[in-house]
Amino acid sequence: MMDKVSLGNKGPVCVTPVWVIGTYDQAGKPNASTAAWVGMCCSVPPAVAVSFRKATCAYENILQKKAFTVSIPTEDYINEADYFGIASGRDADKFAATGLTPVRSELVDAPYVQEFPYILECRLLQHIEIGLHTQFIGEILDVKADSAVLGENGAPAIEKIRPIFFAPGSRSYYAAGPQLGKAFSVGKKIG
Repeated sequence: MMDKVSLGNKGPVCVTPVWVIGTYDQAGKPNASTAAWVGMCCSVPPAVAVSFRKATCAYENILQKKAFTVSIPTEDYINEADYFGIASGRDADKFAATGLTPVRSELVDAPYVQEFPYILECRLLQHIEIGLHTQFIGEILDVKADSAVLGENGAPAIEKIRPIFFAPGSRSYYAAGPQLGKAFSVGKKIG
């Protein structure tokens, strides 16, 4: 049996998905911010949770517009995804700097990134002040996907999307690995 080593109350998990959150400011300027404190948080209604610090433009924009999008970048866009997280929307036009295209959602008052293959359009349900971060919970009103990233059954195929993951401990990005098995199936081998 392996001994566990205490790492203290550092909090960050091993890896998190890298999502680019699209918002508009009061003047209608599109902004894109990389977030890694993210994930699904409810199935009915389908909802995601995204956390931002109060100092960010995304924080202000989500509260004002009551909406955001999630654009999932592929490995090909690692430089742009990283830039979206290190540049401030107050100081830079991130879309102009990266050459990526903001597209106005037809469902919510927020833009998404045209070049990214998988998009969630979200209406703000609520927000929770936690500490350094505020968690925004958004109801997914629609999912848009490039047909090229869909599998045989019409569901998104991770090997085609090729999303990026962030390891907070090493501050590094990683790719998804091979499929290990089918959920709700491989565990049936036990018992």
